[in-house]
Amino acid sequence: MTNYQALILGAVQGLTEYLPVSSSAHLVLLPKIMGWSILPKDAFVFDVLVQLGTLVGVLAYFFASIKAIVQSVLHGLAIRKPLYDENARLGWMVVLATIPAVIFGVFFKSEIALYFSSPLASCYFLMLTGILLLVGEYVAVAAKNYPSRTDAVIIGCAQSLALFPGLSRSGTTIAAGMVCGLSRENAARFSFLMSIPVMCGASLIASLDLFGDAELFSRLALPLSLGFMSAAITGYFVIKWFMAFLGRRCLHWFAAYCLALGLLGTYYF
Repeated sequence: MTNYQALILGAVQGLTEYLPVSSSAHLVLLPKIMGWSILPKDAFVFDVLVQLGTLVGVLAYFFASIKAIVQSVLHGLAIRKPLYDENARLGWMVVLATIPAVIFGVFFKSEIALYFSSPLASCYFLMLTGILLLVGEYVAVAAKNYPSRTDAVIIGCAQSLALFPGLSRSGTTIAAGMVCGLSRENAARFSFLMSIPVMCGASLIASLDLFGDAELFSRLALPLSLGFMSAAITGYFVIKWFMAFLGRRCLHWFAAYCLALGLLGTYYF
């Protein structure tokens, strides 16, 4: 992987991670379309670790909310009332929603990694993302500001499916949140907060692969640094734009994009 490729892929990661269009699909499809020859292991480790850049973006954008949630969770534990206010409850719902993806990712890591070398599979999953977004729009009734325990489990299961490239993590979780009764904005907020522990966990596992292989580390150290910076900058501004967009518009445009790109990709590959 060249430094130029890393910069481009980092920017694509930042542009697509928090939009419901599947960053993983774009990271799989773009090198194939551009004719770039990247080793499968390099691509998988890069794709996972470059997410840390977009993680920086979401931490920066939601810093005040995250700080309030952490403080409430810790205070709730100190007074032995873990669910004593809305921020504390929201924090524990994020933890609960993370569990399905952790279990799924640990037990099916090898199987999931195989799909990152299949652009055709990414196209099929991308079309499924578009269908899920349409279902979310047509079934949803915005009646809640915060998810319940059951909602958190359902949204968490949706997030576990998004470990496959092409199934957008933000798309599946936002759609699931809307089906559970959250508004677009609240579903997106919960989705973005959910991304923090999942990205940290996935990146930790990929880091073990990276630091355990001296040759892999020497190849990817600089490209990863460049991709990280590119993803962090673009990710922050995309989140800012997308949250404003959700207050005015529906997800039909993103559903159409996923379906169109998936169809074109199946024809191309």
